[in-house]
Amino acid sequence: MIIKIFSNFINHDFHTVIAVGIYIALAFGTSAHILLHKNDVRSAIGWIALVFLSPFIGTILYVFLGINRVKRKGSRLRKKINLSEKYSYEIINNIFENLPINYKQFITFGHNIYPQAFAFSNSIEPLQNGVEAYPKMLKAIKSAKKEVLISSYIFDYDSETVKFIDAFKTAVKNGASVKVLVDGIGTLKFFHRSIEKRLSEIHGVECGVFLPPHIPISMPFVNLRNHRKMMIIDGKTAFFGGMNLSKKNVFTHNLKDGILDITFEVKGSVIEQMVEIFEDDWEFAVGVKFQSFARTVNHTKEGTIPVRIIPDGPDNKHGIIELIITGAINVAVKKILIVTPYFLPENNILTTIEMAAMKDIDVEIITPEKSDHKILNYAVESNFLRLIESGVKIYRTPCPFDHSKIFIVDNEWVFVGSANWDERSFKLNFESNMEIFSKNLAKKLTDIAEEKKKNAKLTTAYECKQLPFLKRIRNNAYRLLTPYS
Repeated sequence: MIIKIFSNFINHDFHTVIAVGIYIALAFGTSAHILLHKNDVRSAIGWIALVFLSPFIGTILYVFLGINRVKRKGSRLRKKINLSEKYSYEIINNIFENLPINYKQFITFGHNIYPQAFAFSNSIEPLQNGVEAYPKMLKAIKSAKKEVLISSYIFDYDSETVKFIDAFKTAVKNGASVKVLVDGIGTLKFFHRSIEKRLSEIHGVECGVFLPPHIPISMPFVNLRNHRKMMIIDGKTAFFGGMNLSKKNVFTHNLKDGILDITFEVKGSVIEQMVEIFEDDWEFAVGVKFQSFARTVNHTKEGTIPVRIIPDGPDNKHGIIELIITGAINVAVKKILIVTPYFLPENNILTTIEMAAMKDIDVEIITPEKSDHKILNYAVESNFLRLIESGVKIYRTPCPFDHSKIFIVDNEWVFVGSANWDERSFKLNFESNMEIFSKNLAKKLTDIAEEKKKNAKLTTAYECKQLPFLKRIRNNAYRLLTPYS
């Protein structure tokens, strides 16, 4: 009996030693990977702490959520521009002769970050909500003769989007090919994508799903989403911005379920840059090489606006959109206007905004009073006091939820697209924005922002300080849930 008890103890102890050994090996191995691949100090410390304090679970979470495995060869399709040849100071001085020197330097900075040329002779028209945007989109799709390309994070199947399905059928009858790319999580409804099934039933319509969450194969990619929204018809007309396809974008007076948003109708040669992004995403999602009909389109002069498309994603070494935003804040001399549904940037951008306000630059941030994600309602408030005390004006808009994204500097430089002001957009999502120089467009968007401010509430330092202690603890705790990257 004694021998048996001793034997059981030895075996039990042996298993414990093995488990501890495996834990130590995994923890140190995972930590080594974190140290080698995580440039952000806070992110690295957070992951290492999780790995050591949560045996096995921390390592599993890091493997599934912390490692970027998305490496794409899409950049091979893009025309890489030699900065010294294409955008020397002399050329910038000639093309943008009326810009002050600080903006000419900013253009050089932007091209060093992402060497994409400005396309000229474009027209851009802002469209508010589905009420304005959807009829124009549907009309363009129905008139398509060659090709319809659509990328959308959310594509619901409802009373409004069924109109798009009917429009696709018309386009196919006209001889156009239709390709629709949806995100695997954005369109996921109770573990199925109803829109995918509906589209697959239409002859002549192809549907691609970006990183579908097949368990367990795709679980390591579940945190990396294609958040882009664009629509390209016959290579001549495009719709680009942050608006999804859902009836919620039409219910603008429904305080509970309605969504306010903005997108842009674009015509001109910059559409070629949008097409390159769609080609890359389609090839990655579907696995079949694709070259758009739009490559053969000769663009006529549609306007006078210089534009370039800035794509970003976890397959880039550095956060391109975040760097462009930081550079734009630093170059401002008069006014900064930010309209965003989610305002949760990291400390580097918060500090840059504070510094701008301290230089007596007029800084305004317009963001919803209530988010569509309850946790974010608390997290965003944690940064308000420091910004307000630096001179930043923060306006909170009432329901319905405002999903609009606008960034304007000095009433001339405009940055719009799919990216939010949070670490998910800056580090995890595949996003795309337009960089634009246009006083006229800046004026239109500023007027739209002014209308939003009429119903908004200006947040004061007094309100922030009066917030109960436990609620301040809650807000700062939720801020820690900002995705590690």
